[in-house]
Amino acid sequence: MKTYEQVLEKVELALAKGEYHYCIKFLLPIIDSFPLSTKEGVNLRTILITALCGINKKEEAKKFCKELLKSYDNKTRENAKYLMEVIDSPDIKKPENWNVQFESDPSLNKKSINSLRKKREVSKKKKFINITETPTGETKPFQKGFSLIIFLILLLLIPLLSGCVKVEETLDLSELDSITNNLVVESKYINKFPWQLKFEQKMKDIFPNAEIEQDESTFSLKHKNLNLEDTKQILKITQNTAGELAGGLTDIEINTTQKNFIFFKKYFYRVVLDLNSIQDIDDLELIFKIIHPNKAALTGKNNSNLVITKNLIIWNLNQGQINSLEFSFWSLNKLLIGISAILMIIILAYLLRFYRFKLGTDLPQLPSK
Repeated sequence: MKTYEQVLEKVELALAKGEYHYCIKFLLPIIDSFPLSTKEGVNLRTILITALCGINKKEEAKKFCKELLKSYDNKTRENAKYLMEVIDSPDIKKPENWNVQFESDPSLNKKSINSLRKKREVSKKKKFINITETPTGETKPFQKGFSLIIFLILLLLIPLLSGCVKVEETLDLSELDSITNNLVVESKYINKFPWQLKFEQKMKDIFPNAEIEQDESTFSLKHKNLNLEDTKQILKITQNTAGELAGGLTDIEINTTQKNFIFFKKYFYRVVLDLNSIQDIDDLELIFKIIHPNKAALTGKNNSNLVITKNLIIWNLNQGQINSLEFSFWSLNKLLIGISAILMIIILAYLLRFYRFKLGTDLPQLPSK
């Protein structure tokens, strides 16, 4: 099976050359190998829609647009809506002055034909003709149809370039006594913005001992072996720093409670992110991921921006409002289970020794005096 990079290189080259039929023929058999839930699947479907529109197969293009409309990602659904509007837009009649037409005059008689032949013979003899001073005619402005097409192309590019920056925060609660926090800022289509560079520098100054990785398009900041209080403090500092650069105040609260049931514990988490002051930033995608040891259950109101799997919660945050999440999960009381297992082994060993001694042995005994 071809990798995503190999497929993308081929279809982009075919699209640039205008080979729409080849692009469609290459993508259709393998498009299902790249799920719609991934960024790769969305990008390849967008290219396929473009190729289908290029050969005027709008109905098939609409079918893939409807698939994108079912995505869990808000930005993907918005882009699909824009694409659907462009596909449904009426066809523009091409102005006649865009084409060069040649008309033949049937009234040409033999005399005119002979004169044309003579002129051709003369022109063949003159091999070098000075045409540098030949007038080219009046320069005319672009017609209204051309301007409308350029406007539609720009309108299509605007939604495709939205969501250029993805901020992904991952909180790993697999080991409740050793929490891992990982922040990743990724530029998906263009180079880093100035605010990204400032944010990266501030994070490096505030957390010099953290694991930091960066390249031309991504920045990663990871903390390991944290307790719950340290995790809350790091998240609050990161949130406040990002809010200052975005020109607003933000806040995050994490409240936890637990209930003990002898060998089990039930943990309750409530996460609240105040993003009221962060508004109208179209090039920003915010995702909060939570990894938990067992399957989580929502205890609050159902949220359409949530995707829950066995051990993972994917939470797409909304700008300009308060985002809240409440969930719970079960965990084993490892300390109590360990102590109970040791006591059981000790009791079992003692009982075996006691009954073995009571039964005695078959060995001969020395006579008593």
